[in-house]
Amino acid sequence: MLGFDIHKLAEQFVYHADEPLLFNSGFFLFLFTAFLWVYVVLSPTQRPKLIFVTLFSLYFYYKSSGIYFVLLIFAAVVDFTLAKLIYASESQARKKFFIFLTLVINLGLLGYFKYTNLLYEAFCGVSGKPFEPLDIFLPVGVSFFTFQSLSYTLDVYRGTLKPVDHLVDYAFFVSFFPQLVAGPIVRASDFIPQIYKPTLVTQEMLGRAVFLIACGLFKKAVISDYISLNFVDRVFDAPTLYTGLENLFAIYGYAMQIYCDFSGYSDMAIGIALLLGFHFNINFDSPYQSKNITEFWRRWHISLSTWLRDYLYISLGGNRKGKLRTYLNLMITMLLGGLWHGASWRFMIWGGLHGAALAFHKFITEKFDLSWRGWKVLAPVLTFHFVCFCWIFFRAADLEIVGQMLSQITTNFNVGVLGEFITGYKGVLLLMLLGYVLHFMPKSLELEIESTVSRLPLVAQAAGLTAVIVLVLQIKSAGVQPFIYFQF
Repeated sequence: MLGFDIHKLAEQFVYHADEPLLFNSGFFLFLFTAFLWVYVVLSPTQRPKLIFVTLFSLYFYYKSSGIYFVLLIFAAVVDFTLAKLIYASESQARKKFFIFLTLVINLGLLGYFKYTNLLYEAFCGVSGKPFEPLDIFLPVGVSFFTFQSLSYTLDVYRGTLKPVDHLVDYAFFVSFFPQLVAGPIVRASDFIPQIYKPTLVTQEMLGRAVFLIACGLFKKAVISDYISLNFVDRVFDAPTLYTGLENLFAIYGYAMQIYCDFSGYSDMAIGIALLLGFHFNINFDSPYQSKNITEFWRRWHISLSTWLRDYLYISLGGNRKGKLRTYLNLMITMLLGGLWHGASWRFMIWGGLHGAALAFHKFITEKFDLSWRGWKVLAPVLTFHFVCFCWIFFRAADLEIVGQMLSQITTNFNVGVLGEFITGYKGVLLLMLLGYVLHFMPKSLELEIESTVSRLPLVAQAAGLTAVIVLVLQIKSAGVQPFIYFQF
């Protein structure tokens, strides 16, 4: 007989640093079910619905970052106020002052929480002082909601968006929980107009939502988590203990892991938003099918790449100031894009490699004819392996690990362990293979499957989602971290 402890139940509603609230947690499923009952009742209303969802979103962020949920409130109040002042200003000088102020505040907060230790480490290196990291907590998702909020004030400054009238409306936009902690970065111009429309969830939207949530859950909680904890992490933690063959497969595994992690969470966010009657744009579009690095960045983390393009690259001058300036703008954009991912020099190297590749691709397309058949076959293979090479810098703990992995691959490949490797990691390899097969599925077939599933009766869709959850539970119980981490 299962015991019921009210104190353990109450503990689930309190912030725990080692158990942040994520979509693939059991407590979120429990909480979201209760949330939906109230949301359905309030959905015909306007203001009560917005207030309820905003309060739930703030609680969701509290469960992810504790007391730092006040940071989200502060950012919402500041940007709502400054956008009003920008819009009301008649002189260009006042507009520039207020947009400068919002940039300083938002980027200042982001810089303090995310980059203080990086700058302090650089200072210690120059001055010769020993480096001891400062105890600065990094709030979950601060990069995402900062960029999201900046899109609002920048669009108001550019005159392409009118500010909202009520603080609740803006707080709803900036704190909306489906994309709050891990994206996608939702543009104010895309999302805010939806706030004022009646809540409508069609059968097609419901079906697509269930499909996306199931797919996202499978990618994130099955493929990504399993191959990470059972293979990829082990190799990246100690590459010299493994042959070059195993190191190479770990890189391929990480390429699939990070895709399934990011895109899986995005799929769940898009699906949950659809259940509430809101539409997000697609965030990943089979990026490893890309024929060149420029196409890759049109398919990978689309909300981020388009944000960097529209608000950074174009602001720097884009391609309007000559070829050399274009290449420089690409490098600056990708260096800062790398730094956005994390406060480490290896992220800047990752961004710099992509920036150089984008500049090089732009150069060769202007100088050479790349339409010949052989190049069309070779280009996707080269693009994929260049991306995988860059992922080493993104994932490795430091440059020493990068050197060890490359050394093992080039000097200790040892193909003779292939049979033993396949036998020992058959579960991991099976999931990796499944991930790549699904990823390289033709787009037409993917859309046909999604459309077919979306038209199934609700009972069949619910059964499919339940089957995925059961599969997750079974795989988790086989040696991966528990999917359900709360107990009554």
